[in-house]
Parts: sequence; C-alpha cells; structure tokens
Amino acid sequence: MDIYDILFWGLSVMAVGCALGIILSRNPVNSVLFLILTFFAISGHYILMNAQFLAIVNIIVYAGAIMVLFLFVIMLMNLNADVEPQKGQLVQLAGVISGGVLFLVVLAAIKSARPEVIDKTSTDIGLISNLGKVLFTKYVLPFEISSVLFLSAMIGAIVIGKKEHVHEVTKAE
Repeated sequence: MDIYDILFWGLSVMAVGCALGIILSRNPVNSVLFLILTFFAISGHYILMNAQFLAIVNIIVYAGAIMVLFLFVIMLMNLNADVEPQKGQLVQLAGVISGGVLFLVVLAAIKSARPEVIDKTSTDIGLISNLGKVLFTKYVLPFEISSVLFLSAMIGAIVIGKKEHVHEVTKAE
C-alpha cells in the first residue's frame, strides 16, 4: 500500500463522512460547512488524479463562492422550525416518489457506467488544454444544459428572495 492509496482512502472516508454530516445535521449552517469540507475532499481526489486545475476551480468556485451564497441565503431566510409550515401528506408522497425515481436513475447510470483505466505515468491528463478540448467537443451539450440550469437556479433564487411590498391605500375623507 503506497502513499496514494492511503491518501485516497483518507479523502474518501472524509468525503463520505462529511456527506453524511450534510444529510444528518439538523442545523442548515452546519450542513453547509460539511458541504464545504466535502468539496475540499473532492479537490484532494482531483489532485491525486493529476487534475490540479479542477482542484483549484473546485475550491475557488464551489467551496468559496457558491457556499458563501448558500450561507447568505440560509441566514437571510431565517429558517426556524417554529415558523415552518407543516407539509401535507400529498407533498410528502410526491417527495418520496421523486426521490425514489432519482435513486433509480442514479442506480441505472452507475450500472451502465464503464470505468476507464487511467495511465498513472501520463502527466497530461488534467491539463487545461485537454480539459477544454473534451469539454467543448464531447461534453458540449451537458455543459450548456448545466449553464441553463444555473441560470434557472439564479432566477428561482431571485423569485424566492423577492419580498412582496404591500401598499395600503388610505382614503382621504
């Protein structure tokens, strides 16, 4: 067992443990902090795969910018269990069904995935030029779909964060 195996398993345990912390934490701020630690563990995996650019982008974009936005939204919404409305059984049933369908889709994707053998002696695997070529040729459609998804998420965040202004009209007598 060499140092790469030890680092891989250590980062894997950290990633899975922090992912469980995200799910099991009752406090949303703690969940976001666990998510940041998960992103750092994933960045460690990128470094082990000789993809330093992806590791740095993951830390800067996800662990930095997006997690700050998540924390801001969570603190802005002031989530309290006392004020939170109870969800009906129909909404809970819809959540269970959609979660089950998502689980089946992920399970089918994992089953149909073919692992690629990576040559550990090659030093050009994680270079930016190779990443750009693959991203804008083979994966251009998923890349564009993710940009539309981010745009719709921003619009949804604006709609959720927008406060309704109620103007009272006073009658002059």
